Amino acid sequence: MSFRFFKSTFLFLVITATACGNNSGNPSVNSAEAKNESPAEISKELKLGAERTAYYLPFLEGKKVGLVGNQTSIIPTEAGNVHLVDTLLALDVNLVKVFAPEHGFRGTADAGEVVEDGKDPNTGLPVISLYGDNKKPSAQQLEGLDVLIFDLQDVGVRFYTYISTLHYVMEAAAENDITVIIFDRPNPNGHYLDGPVLDPQYKSFVGMHPIPIVHGMTIGEYAKMTNGENWLKNGEQTDLKVIEMENYVHSMPYDLPVKPSPNLPNAKSINLYPSICFFEGTNVNAGRGTSKQFQVFGSPYLSQDEFPFTYVPEPNEGAKSPKHLNKTCYGRDLSNAAHLDYLNLEWLIEAYNHSSQKEEFFNAFFTKLAGTKELQKQIENGMTAEAIRETWKPGLEEFKTVREKYLLY
Repeated sequence: MSFRFFKSTFLFLVITATACGNNSGNPSVNSAEAKNESPAEISKELKLGAERTAYYLPFLEGKKVGLVGNQTSIIPTEAGNVHLVDTLLALDVNLVKVFAPEHGFRGTADAGEVVEDGKDPNTGLPVISLYGDNKKPSAQQLEGLDVLIFDLQDVGVRFYTYISTLHYVMEAAAENDITVIIFDRPNPNGHYLDGPVLDPQYKSFVGMHPIPIVHGMTIGEYAKMTNGENWLKNGEQTDLKVIEMENYVHSMPYDLPVKPSPNLPNAKSINLYPSICFFEGTNVNAGRGTSKQFQVFGSPYLSQDEFPFTYVPEPNEGAKSPKHLNKTCYGRDLSNAAHLDYLNLEWLIEAYNHSSQKEEFFNAFFTKLAGTKELQKQIENGMTAEAIRETWKPGLEEFKTVREKYLLY
């Protein structure tokens, strides 16, 4: 399909959608209506922030625009999913630069892999990596920009690094007098809150703020909290606008149309991710190097009698050198497990109790993932999952009260 044909087709779809949509231009009204509805009562179609062109285009008129995006920055149309870069260019937005988070602009890099700056082959736009040593955009990289659009599909988990990228983008924008516009998207784990609240002394790129592991907020709500709780350096405040969704509630099931990163291939892995990712801080493989990333776990050091399921991690997209490469791992296949509305500790405790390498079971990364030293100590001291979860309740209740101030849906 030629770009000229796409542009005329897309503009027709935009005009049609605008004529059929809500003309109020006030996303808060839409959200307030949806907030009081149960999922069974919602009959209107979900509309993403990125789809609400009639609402956000006036903010971009006459501006030099940068985009923080990746392969999830798409708009559904009758002709299929269209990338936001192509959408903005078709609408004559002066998009001059793209910034990419962990995994790169096309979302194919390994976790933690260095992604070099470059150009988007489809449009020729410069792409700047916001990972590795350059997590925060520099003043030079932001020079000349008036607006930064942030459109990434988050999964609602503290150690998923897109919200850390959000922090640094907001901080850099505040320091350079640039407006940040969030195109809001659903949180596929937005139906619950769980886990220990991060202790600030263990702050890292996989946990920057005093929130639980599962925070139950959209990326737009999280941005509002980042501003409102003065989490940016020196209490800086970002000029922030959130383009809200229409007809969304937190309890709404949502299957992502595009995988948010190479090792979260489907809804099951995203639902299990808050629980299984703890294994990344242990000597247990979390499914990397298989087709069931974050749906299986295993290790050569687990008891074969207790863990009869086996697999062998091999290099694949997103895991060029997975843990226990080419070794037989004994563990569990959770790909048919029930949908979770809580953070499951039973699998982690079970693996620790039946490991032949208890002294090497945990590594330093585990504390960063947990956001506290206490969880490792609790498991090593033989506490049950139920008893550990009881210790989380005061922090969760306090966070829930703070969170309420920033909810949009």
